[in-house]
Amino acid sequence: MSNVQISPSLMTMDLDKFKTQLEFLDQHVDSYHIDIMDGHFVPNITLSPWFIQEVRKISKRPMSAHLMVTDAPFWVQQLIDIKCECICMPAEVINGLAFRLIDQIHDAGLKAGVVLNPETPISVVEPYIELLDKITIMTVDPGFAGQRFLASALQKIVALRALRDQNGYKYLIEMDGSSNRAHFKMIDEADPDIYIVGRSGLFGLNDHIDTAWSQMVKDYEEITGKKLNK
Repeated sequence: MSNVQISPSLMTMDLDKFKTQLEFLDQHVDSYHIDIMDGHFVPNITLSPWFIQEVRKISKRPMSAHLMVTDAPFWVQQLIDIKCECICMPAEVINGLAFRLIDQIHDAGLKAGVVLNPETPISVVEPYIELLDKITIMTVDPGFAGQRFLASALQKIVALRALRDQNGYKYLIEMDGSSNRAHFKMIDEADPDIYIVGRSGLFGLNDHIDTAWSQMVKDYEEITGKKLNK
């Protein structure tokens, strides 16, 4: 049986069925993944801290914010103000700020993470890796749903697990990008702790969220040979 956590990317959900989908998913998922893009770090603009507050009116599950922004301190403070459970910052823009931002998040009683884009090596976060609660590995280029899956990025998941085992680090390892039937086998072999599922892996499988969820579970179990305990 698989103990992986499932975190749907709400950027790809059907907003016409916002309440219905969240009420169903709350019975099955471990957390929600909230993409926050500023139009500068990536060209798209998506969700916001306000959206997290709207989700909280319906959901009891923890939320993890994935920042794709150039001004990390501005957004981190907003997310601290609304007590977003986990704040994941872009490793590419927090050099020189990482220690103080991680401390700021932890001092607020929240979890701090970083996100590594496909071209970004693990070495970028090694100076503060022992402080992290989560590391997200992008297996697609950031900013848009439906990007090409980059299998080479999975090697970083394997390396991060080895580093954690060797050093007793506490971070969870999350993968973000094209988590679906076509890639479940490769992802399972890399062995992340958290799968982010979006349009191709969940919301696009069927117009009805219960049917889409059942199909996602079936796909995972058929491809990996493991039962998904959800």
